[in-house]
Amino acid sequence: MTDVHGITAEQLRSYIERIERLEEEKAGLASDIKDIFAEAKGNGFDVKTMRQILKIRKMDASDRDEQEALLDLYMHALGMAGPPAGASEEG
Repeated sequence: MTDVHGITAEQLRSYIERIERLEEEKAGLASDIKDIFAEAKGNGFDVKTMRQILKIRKMDASDRDEQEALLDLYMHALGMAGPPAGASEEG
């Protein structure tokens, strides 16, 4: 077994080969995901919106609530939405 600076060639080769196999699997999965998006688009779904939904679903509830509140606040500040929920229009 070849040992270079405390690293065996066999061990290094094993790590590299495992990573290569996983990279191949990852490429296959990415292709499958692309195909599903294409199928959804072909059936009239908006892929950009689907990607946003996937991003939101990965977030925990508190992060999602915070992001939604900030988005609402910013949209109101820019006049892109009606008055904030619970705000009276008098004043």
